[in-house]
Amino acid sequence: MSMIHNFSETEKQYNKTEDKLLKLKSEYQKPHMSEEQVKLLRQKIKEADRMYQKERKKSNIVKWTAAAAVFIGAFIILPNTSYTIAHAMEQIPILGQLVEVVTFRNYEYETDRNMADITVPEIKLDEAAQDSDVQEKLEQTADEINAEIQEITDRLVEEFEANIDEEGYQDVTVKSEVLATTADYFTLKLICFQAAGSGYQWNYYYTIDLKTGERLRMKDLFIEGADYITAISENIKEQMQAQMDADENVYYWLHDEIEEWNFKAITDETSFYLNEKGNMVIGFNEGDVAPMYMGAVEFEIPAEVLADIRK
Repeated sequence: MSMIHNFSETEKQYNKTEDKLLKLKSEYQKPHMSEEQVKLLRQKIKEADRMYQKERKKSNIVKWTAAAAVFIGAFIILPNTSYTIAHAMEQIPILGQLVEVVTFRNYEYETDRNMADITVPEIKLDEAAQDSDVQEKLEQTADEINAEIQEITDRLVEEFEANIDEEGYQDVTVKSEVLATTADYFTLKLICFQAAGSGYQWNYYYTIDLKTGERLRMKDLFIEGADYITAISENIKEQMQAQMDADENVYYWLHDEIEEWNFKAITDETSFYLNEKGNMVIGFNEGDVAPMYMGAVEFEIPAEVLADIRK
C-alpha cells in the first residue's frame, strides 16, 4: 500500500485545509480584494483555527505546525504588501490584535567569536474605537514602553560592539512575544539573552490596561488595603515545593542553608503579567529564586487564591 493511502484522516483534513489557505494566500497577493474574498477569508481563518486547536490536542503531527505557519504567515506578511489588503484585514478583530507589535529594528552580526541577533519590537496602536482620553493615554504609554525597549536594546548593541575586538566569545539575543491580548489587557514580553562564557536570560513584561490606557501596576489589580503580597508569595512557595517534590532535578532556594538566598516574598516591583485567562503570572529572571540552570521561571497564581481581593 502506498504512503498516500496510509495517511490518517487528520493528515487528509490538513492537506485540504492547507490547499485552501494557499489558494487564499495567492488571492491575497493580488492588488485588491473583493468583499466576497474578505468574507471567504474570515470563514477560512475560523475553519483553520478550529481545526488546528482541535487536532493539536490529539497529536504532534509536524504537518499541523506547517498549517499553523501558513495560517500565521497570511496575517504577518501580507498586511505589508498592499494598503487595500491591510485595510480589509483590519476589519477582522483577531487580526487587529496580531499586528499591534511590529519590528522597529533588526541588528544582526556574526563572526567566529561574536554573534548578535537583536529584534527590537514596537507597539503600534489601532487608532479606532477608543475614547479620546483613553486613546491619548494609550499613545503616551506606548511611546514610553517603546522608548524603554529601544534604550535597553541600544545599550546591548553598544556593549556588544565594544567587546567585538576582545578575546573570547559573546552572544546576544533579543526577541519578543505577545503573551496576552484581550479586550482589557495587552502584554508584551521582551526576552534578553547574553553570554560570554556562561549565559544569562532576563525578561521584561509590559502590560497595558486597555480600559484606562495606562501601564498596569500590581496594586491596580487589588482592593485597597488587601495583603496581596503575602497571598501571592505563599502560593509561589507552595508551587516551588510541589515542583521539587515531583522532580528531583527541580530546585528552588526555599530551604537553603544560606538563609539570605531563600525566597521569602515578592514586592510591588516583581515582574508580572496577566495571561489570557486573566490570571496573574509572576516572572523571575535566572538566578533570582533558583540556580541558573533552572532558567527564567514563571508561576501562574490560581484565580481562587486571589478571588477575595481582586478588583
